[in-house]
Amino acid sequence: MRCFSHLAFAALLLACSEQPDSAQESLDVVLAGGTVFSGLDEEPVIADVGIAGDRIVAIGNLEDHPAEMRLDVAGLVVAPGFIDIHSHAVRPQASRSGIYLWPDAENLIRQGVTSVIGGPDGSSPLPIADDFAKLEASPASVNFGTFVGHGSVRGLVVGDKDRPASDEELQLMRDEVEKAMQSGAFGLSSGLLYAPGSFASAEEVIELAKVVAPYGGIYISHMRNEALGLLDSIEETIRIGEEAGIPAQITHHKVMGAPMWGRSTDALAMVDAAIARGVDVSSDQYPYPASSTGLTAVFPRWSLDGGNDALKARLEDPEQRAKVKEGIVYAMVNERGGNDPSKVALANCQWEPTLNGLNLADVLRLREIEVTIENAAELIMDLEYAGGCICIYHAMSMADVERIMQHSKTMIASDGGIMAPGSLRPHPRYYGTNAKVLGHYVRERGVLSLQGAIHKMTRMPADRINMGDRGRLEVGAMADIAVFDADEIIDTATFEDPHQYAEGVHHVFVNGQAVLLHKEMTGARPGRVLRSVAAEAAPTSPD
Repeated sequence: MRCFSHLAFAALLLACSEQPDSAQESLDVVLAGGTVFSGLDEEPVIADVGIAGDRIVAIGNLEDHPAEMRLDVAGLVVAPGFIDIHSHAVRPQASRSGIYLWPDAENLIRQGVTSVIGGPDGSSPLPIADDFAKLEASPASVNFGTFVGHGSVRGLVVGDKDRPASDEELQLMRDEVEKAMQSGAFGLSSGLLYAPGSFASAEEVIELAKVVAPYGGIYISHMRNEALGLLDSIEETIRIGEEAGIPAQITHHKVMGAPMWGRSTDALAMVDAAIARGVDVSSDQYPYPASSTGLTAVFPRWSLDGGNDALKARLEDPEQRAKVKEGIVYAMVNERGGNDPSKVALANCQWEPTLNGLNLADVLRLREIEVTIENAAELIMDLEYAGGCICIYHAMSMADVERIMQHSKTMIASDGGIMAPGSLRPHPRYYGTNAKVLGHYVRERGVLSLQGAIHKMTRMPADRINMGDRGRLEVGAMADIAVFDADEIIDTATFEDPHQYAEGVHHVFVNGQAVLLHKEMTGARPGRVLRSVAAEAAPTSPD
């Protein structure tokens, strides 16, 4: 760890006007002598951090100040707790998973994550107030907030049909979005790759995005296409934000498929051009060259019209099945499939767990079928018909990953969730996202500076959704804090063995309470529901 100037330390002391003296009451916690990162992309300083209740109340020299707990953190990084702006911690119609099944969220805490924002990819529980009530009655170890999902709203009002919404249905969708925003959602998410969100026009999404504007919300999108249609999809995302008058975010920004490798340069140039003309655009990203989603991501959109039963009927019809297969082959060659069945691994087949961990080529061999793209397409249809699977698709370039990561408007997010070791073979991002950035991309590769990486995980996402008292280490901020060894922190989860916790995080505080202390979970669950502060000030609709 490098040494920092006395001038920088003095500047911090001058900036912190609320310095307690020995006559004041004892602090609850003093983190003594750590290397303190504010959350801004700026050099850290050596200082003590004092916590009272749920807030940071002092930063400076607290050597003589009494404290209930004093931790020597000299040589360690003291940073704001990390904020995951794209989390599947809560899944619709899945009350026994994620944050509800594993409220200690050890896979996140051991990375330094203290807050998760759910409802991504157009999918959120409705009404969100119900989940807020559950988490307030039975808190988790991490804080939880959410977006409202366009796909969930469309599914509730319009259903699974591939058709435009009527004027009456559009108003009903507006009402649902407004109800969620009044409950405290941070904005509107879309999953325009996935049915039923994929059946909506940009104009429909714009109309719903306008609803979140008075609440200070943002629009965050899993775009229609992250492969050959990438640039058109970025243009659509920017347009939706611009015409709705709200910030827009490209979520898990990536470039899928070898034919598009290198085009991150063009994608980022589009972001820069939009910003230059005054549009507020940003991205988030997970630090891996592989994605993870369901098998239907490689099905042609038309085949999903009407939902699962309609898809099954098409797969039973030889003529329609042949057309579906043609679309899957195209996607396997040009987009997510990497033109190689071995590059699509099965992570979660709930109906047949013995398949978890195998790739499509493995399954074909077990069934004594020749390994070809065409046969892989047949297998994909069979697997989806039987119950579907979550898969890991190895079809990205590391050069694109690093280029997107370095962009000034890109923050870090997992696209994972809360999980504990078990029979599934999830993407390692569940266990390693933040630690991988800090250990691999910062320390080993030098892709980011340490302060730049911390900024992308803390203040940047906090400011994006107007969480003004989190994501920062300053007097008055909420005491969400991660303490880690910059020379030790690393992810250990791999694609082959994903259920491995990150290493190098020593202490984690959430709302002033220790949930990880001396590298051991405490069992405390002080997490809170996070609501948009703008919701309180926004006008409410008449009854």
